[in-house]
Amino acid sequence: MARFPDNDLISLLSEAPRYELAESVGPDLRLGELLEGGEGVRELLLAYTTPEGDARLRARIAELHGVSPDDVVITVGSIHALFLLAFLLVNRGDEAVINTPCFPLARNVLEAVGANVHTVRLSFECGYVLDVEELRKKLSEKTKLVSLASPHNPSGVAIARSTLEAVLAAMRERCPDAHLLVDETYREAVYGDDPLAPPAIALGPKVVTVAALSKCHGAPGLRIGWAITRDRDLRQRLVTGKFNTVISCSALDEALAVKVLEQRERIIGARRRVLAEGLERTAAWARANAGLVDWVRPSAGALSCARLSPAAFDEARVRRFYETLSAEGVRVANGTWFGDEARVFRVGFGLMSIPDLEAALAKLTAAVVRCAAT
Repeated sequence: MARFPDNDLISLLSEAPRYELAESVGPDLRLGELLEGGEGVRELLLAYTTPEGDARLRARIAELHGVSPDDVVITVGSIHALFLLAFLLVNRGDEAVINTPCFPLARNVLEAVGANVHTVRLSFECGYVLDVEELRKKLSEKTKLVSLASPHNPSGVAIARSTLEAVLAAMRERCPDAHLLVDETYREAVYGDDPLAPPAIALGPKVVTVAALSKCHGAPGLRIGWAITRDRDLRQRLVTGKFNTVISCSALDEALAVKVLEQRERIIGARRRVLAEGLERTAAWARANAGLVDWVRPSAGALSCARLSPAAFDEARVRRFYETLSAEGVRVANGTWFGDEARVFRVGFGLMSIPDLEAALAKLTAAVVRCAAT
């Protein structure tokens, strides 16, 4: 029987340390920011919602992606969408392709349904840029799903539009019946006035996208995500799959999600300014520690990847680095959580206030310098 493997990523849902650099979210919304008198919520019936999801919510998501509301299925966070797509599209013994390192749950759901999972390595040295030719080598007539994230977790590096088009061309040649899944959870979390990448759903009928309110909107406690597909049969299978796993989403979560999207410009606009400042503080930290630490600048999201220099850190020093941070109340996300090497770690810069971020980065510098010298 399939089992979900343990992963220390689950520690992010436990009590946080004083300085949390491991998270990839921005500041959390407070309920009072949304209610403003509670219109439309006080009279809410706490009944079942529809399996496809609240019509107003689907309409708002559809408008943002240039699709029909009937192309949108609301799910219990994006992980529910990832699970349903794996369950519905990949039978035991079929093949799936995913990049690594990756959000571990995205790979876990594929393995849980019995897929033969082939991985395409994204390297720190190459800035986590996807190599289409390497991906092409992993495709076969047995491939049913290619699962990518743009921007990528843990690095925040986005996949270029031309690269996604090349991936689809390779799939049409090698596995024309397969679907391309693009996780766009971080797409809207750009920095300041940076341009927003267009949704991948427009690339073709075999593309499915997923996202959620967790990362860009500051509402991970509202377990609301979605899948978008223009494949009528797949859309109906998603609705049926959702009904058979959770019946429907929470009526309260969906009602509050509508309010989040009604205030989207204010909410995301404020977060983009916070992310831009956090990114620049993190970039300055990386420059100040050049020689001991390497860093890849992200495209979007409150996350980035750093690496302890191989020339300065052997395995023992890498272990001491994490031990030192823990003793100082600082947590970063160990690269092994995502299938990377331990000397790589994810640095989140959106959750804490700027003064706390600066204090955390100072402690990070102290740990790097101390461990490199011992």
